[in-house]
Amino acid sequence: MGRGRQKAKHTKVARELKYFSPNTDLSQLQRELAQSSHHGSDEDAWEEYASKYNADDEDDSSDDRTER
Repeated sequence: MGRGRQKAKHTKVARELKYFSPNTDLSQLQRELAQSSHHGSDEDAWEEYASKYNADDEDDSSDDRTER
């Protein structure tokens, strides 16, 4: 396939994606968002990792200051 035909095909696909508007069930979206906001356990699970790696970063930065 030549470059002109290829570019035309990509342009056609891009235009279809740009103007594609699927039917959106806003009530279903609202239910999903309401359910996800009630789950706080995910944040608790990540807090352990965040504190672990934040402590490592603080230790590294204090070592840099003492070498100078």
